[in-house]
Amino acid sequence: MSKMNPYEMFLKQVDEAVPYLNVEQEFIDVLKEPKEVLEVTIPLRLEDGTVKVVKGWRSHHNNALGPYKGGVRYHPNVSKDEVMALSAWMSIKCATAMLPYGGGKGGVRIAPRELSKAELERLSRGYALAIARFMGTDIDIPAPDVYTNPQVMSWFLDTYEKVKGWNEPSCYTGKPLELGGSLGRGDATARGGMYVLREALKEVGLYGKPLTAIIQGYGNAGSNAHGLYSEIGLTVVAASDSKGGTYNPKGLNYEELMKHKKVSGTVADFPGGERLTNEEVLEIRADVLIPAALEGVINEANAAKVNAKVVLELANGPTTPEADAILEEAGTLVVPDVLANSGGVTVSCFEWIQGRTGDFWTEKTVHEKLDERLTHAFHEIWKIKKQQGIRMRQAAYVRAMGRIIAAMRFRGIWP
Repeated sequence: MSKMNPYEMFLKQVDEAVPYLNVEQEFIDVLKEPKEVLEVTIPLRLEDGTVKVVKGWRSHHNNALGPYKGGVRYHPNVSKDEVMALSAWMSIKCATAMLPYGGGKGGVRIAPRELSKAELERLSRGYALAIARFMGTDIDIPAPDVYTNPQVMSWFLDTYEKVKGWNEPSCYTGKPLELGGSLGRGDATARGGMYVLREALKEVGLYGKPLTAIIQGYGNAGSNAHGLYSEIGLTVVAASDSKGGTYNPKGLNYEELMKHKKVSGTVADFPGGERLTNEEVLEIRADVLIPAALEGVINEANAAKVNAKVVLELANGPTTPEADAILEEAGTLVVPDVLANSGGVTVSCFEWIQGRTGDFWTEKTVHEKLDERLTHAFHEIWKIKKQQGIRMRQAAYVRAMGRIIAAMRFRGIWP
């Protein structure tokens, strides 16, 4: 694992884009720091009557382009630096997808699987109460992330509305349909990645051929990718989660693997494949590697062992800067997270618009709008990549930072 913490990764990625931007250093300096970070302490009453003190954060990185937007994750390893980095990546991601947002992110340091449903509800309401003064439809709009889901968003929304005393369905996204959620939100991250991957495969001459894929991280994004990506010719031959991986060179059956995961809680001992470690899964020869879990899984220690032609980053920050350079040297195309996984926040934006107007769209409309937006973003970034002769991540940062800094320049630096 890389020793570089997530925020240091973000700073290095910014520095790698700066030479290809004609901007004043003062704007780079501002962009390198979050505008504000709220740290909260949540006293959680457990079922046995004791109280567990839980730490949480909400980071506001930059709002030059609009209100802050970003998910909330529950994970035992969440840290302030991680939440800050994720909020900064959200600023870049929203600008990449041409959304009217800046970047925000939240996190709670907890192992949610160890909690009962009642404890999880109390924790969620405690966090929502703690950040209620820090967010709202035109301020900061949280959404689901790692180990949070529409049910958690429902508790967040209900708590916020009770505190404020009015209905405000667009203050959270990723909600159930019954509470103003959007059709097409559940698989939006994976679906957006599919549209981006389709265009990338066209550019490198692989589209239309039978291709193999590995999914590292079989959560929401990873499992949805398995179900969807056969539409563009991918056969998933390996998949992994926190407990290990499974491999079948002939392909893993999606329905059977999902059923097994739901029953056993892991893909590792799937009877339709050979059990492998997480490290071994990353090293399998395949056309496409899809990291869909946490940060830093492809790093300086293992990047040279990656045997994929394309890496599609459905996770946030899965490839360290050192690994980026190694993969580039090996001829592997890395489709960066700020583009590849922007489908989730894009459909969250659609949900926000629908909630504000009360005009709800069909799933077909959502898919068409998502495809159009991300296809356009891909080709804008690809054009910069080719013109400047730089990596795709650098090109995405050049485009996104250019948009953010243009807005900052018009606004001026004040106060």
